[in-house]
Amino acid sequence: MQVTITVNGTEHSRDIEPRMLLVHFLRDELGLRGTHWGCDTSNCGACTVTVDGDTVKSCTMLAVQADGKSVGTVEGLAAGGELDPVQTGFMECHGLQCGYCTPGMMMQARWLLDRNPHPTEAEIREGISGNICRCTGYKNIVAAIQNAADHPAQTSSEVTA
Repeated sequence: MQVTITVNGTEHSRDIEPRMLLVHFLRDELGLRGTHWGCDTSNCGACTVTVDGDTVKSCTMLAVQADGKSVGTVEGLAAGGELDPVQTGFMECHGLQCGYCTPGMMMQARWLLDRNPHPTEAEIREGISGNICRCTGYKNIVAAIQNAADHPAQTSSEVTA
């Protein structure tokens, strides 16, 4: 089946099996290894990406369902050579831990901050509640997201001023 999916701003057309999951399309067809395949049940959130601006678990979505849509992955967070504040927050606050859940956490965090630029700790915890960290906990992840909220990206006009 022929699909055309825009991923991180670039359009990709492929002939794929109708049963191919979106996570496999991203990883195996496009070579974007940032999206992790975790539990295969949508419980862990390691495979979280955005589809037309909403977060989805790509392990439970068929690639054909994304035909004609815009998909965002962790590889698309950085722009113009600059890390997204979420990425910087995870580095500065040691939110990376083992790193397996990190791409999904970052995508969920970016989605949260796009809708609520100044979330409380409780709102952050609620916002990432669909993503599971199997390491030591969420303290550093929550701090990383709060750091990103405290240090939003500069717009191009602010950079040149």
